[in-house]
This record gives sequence, C-alpha cells and structure tokens, in this order.
Amino acid sequence: VAFVVCRSLEGLKTFSYLEELILDNNLLGNDLLLPRLPHLHTLTLNKNQISFQRNTCKILLDHLAEVVPSLQYLSLLGNTACPNELVCKEKDEDDYQRYRYFVLHKLTNLKFLDTRKVTRKEREEALVRGAFMKVVKPK
Repeated sequence: VAFVVCRSLEGLKTFSYLEELILDNNLLGNDLLLPRLPHLHTLTLNKNQISFQRNTCKILLDHLAEVVPSLQYLSLLGNTACPNELVCKEKDEDDYQRYRYFVLHKLTNLKFLDTRKVTRKEREEALVRGAFMKVVKPK
C-alpha cells in the first residue's frame, strides 16, 4: 500500500507492480495522469478536485481504463464528480445512481465503487444506458 501526498505522479512509473494506491486529500483534478500500473486493483481518490465539467471526467475514466486494467475498487467520494449530499445538498440518490452507471459503463471491471459493491443489475443498466447518463438533475 502506498500513501502519497502529491501534485505530480511521475515517480509512480517505477512501481509497476503496485496493487493499491491511496491518493486521498490531494489537489488532483481531471487532468490526473497515472503511468501504466497493470497490477493496480484498488485506487482511492477521495477528497480531491475531480469534477464532471465538460467531458474531462470522461477523459479521466477512459485514461484509467487504459492504464489500470485490473482496477476493481475505485473511490471518488468527496469530489464534485461523485454527487451526493456530502458534497452538495442539491444532489440526491438519483444523481448518485446516474454517476454510478456512467462510471461503471467506462470501468467495466469494477467490483466496488465508492463504498458500495457493484450489483449485477447496475452492471446491466450501465451497459445499456451508462453512456447516456448525466450527473445533473433535470430541471
């Protein structure tokens, strides 16, 4: 397990066999670039600056799918990308569920997202509708 407080992740490329990485409480944003870490199965990015602005989160999730193919556990709690009442009082469970479908559509191997186990029903819904999910409440 690696505990890192940083703004640059350049040095991680020397840890190609890393399995767990905790990057909580940093100033990491959607421009986060990880080196290829083929054995990484757990990544926590809680309380950073990751958001769903424009298509930047889609780009981040595509990047994670490419460089951490073994990822099974991801946590984004405390980021505005993860819409729940802890981050914004205007968000509700429906917003959070749409977020889960979108992330699961991009990262198909996840077994846990944030604190919840991924269900078979969620996985099926993510395959069908995940690409169309918006993490904004319709007006």
